[in-house]
Amino acid sequence: MTKVTGSLQKDRRYWLLKSDADSFSFDDLWNSRTRTTYWDGVRNFQARNYMREMQSGDQVLYYHSSCKVPGVYGLAKVASLPYPDPTQFDPKSPYYDQRATKDKSIWDLVDIAFVRKFANPLTLTDLRADPALKSMMLLAPGSRLSVTPVAEENFAKILKAVL
Repeated sequence: MTKVTGSLQKDRRYWLLKSDADSFSFDDLWNSRTRTTYWDGVRNFQARNYMREMQSGDQVLYYHSSCKVPGVYGLAKVASLPYPDPTQFDPKSPYYDQRATKDKSIWDLVDIAFVRKFANPLTLTDLRADPALKSMMLLAPGSRLSVTPVAEENFAKILKAVL
């Protein structure tokens, strides 16, 4: 397990990645042999554009949605620069996009790596109850993006609450 310190690095950006817990949970990442995975299947242009801004080493809050207790379950980091999502080229994939070609990729992904599992998640209810976090995109009415930036101060507040 990578040690997480209380200080944030100014050259890093902070993100929230949202996954349905029954599709790929944080425990799936934690229990995988390499503790890394690729974040494929993003098919929203704004989420894709955010992903294209990611850099190796950026910190990621791993959020479970569509489950009994939605919330932030762990910390990961971006482990690669963005690159073309191969599922867009595969006609058998649910993420296939007939407009995409090897020469004209439409969708990208990044690799993420496990950093730390939280002893207890910071639930959606907890997040909504904290007025200091009200600016988070996750909490905006109608927000459904699976990739969103997180302000440094919100990231620090969440880490302080769970560590």
